Amino acid sequence: MKKALLVLVFLISTVALTAQEIAWMSMDQALLAQQQTPKKIFMDVYTIWCGPCKLLDKNTFSNPDVIAYISKHFYPVKFNAEGKDPITYKGFTYTNPNYREAKRGRNATHFFADALRLQGYPSLAFFESDGTLIQSIVGYQTPQELELYLKMIATDQYKEVTTRAQWDMYQKNFKGTFKSR
Repeated sequence: MKKALLVLVFLISTVALTAQEIAWMSMDQALLAQQQTPKKIFMDVYTIWCGPCKLLDKNTFSNPDVIAYISKHFYPVKFNAEGKDPITYKGFTYTNPNYREAKRGRNATHFFADALRLQGYPSLAFFESDGTLIQSIVGYQTPQELELYLKMIATDQYKEVTTRAQWDMYQKNFKGTFKSR
């Protein structure tokens, strides 16, 4: 009986660990949360047709190290760059008036994606704890590649990296700890 109980506890804890995921929120929810508890925002900007966006979800955002780090240091936002949900940012409400509900594949670009001046999808955008955009990066990132940016932004080291030479040195000296899963 005792052994069966231990096996059951192990199985339950294993299921709980494998079910761990990022608690995504909307940009409006994150901005509201910042008013109560200031924290930087990490935004995954995706589209429904984007293959690399789906790979980010499958390979990177399912990594336990990525999940734990983003959950601890950022408000995580998932934003469909061709979606219809309005976003109020810096006193202006951005919409997607050309969005077509029944359209398959590519849709109209949300005005907030335009305001961020994104160059492609996926894009990963970082915002200060006051909501100000820090920077966005374009393209698929492995957990280990993303770790460099997450830690640089979370610790404010990005403020010290202002030249190409400093960026090259930062990358060269960075010692990641995220594991491949």
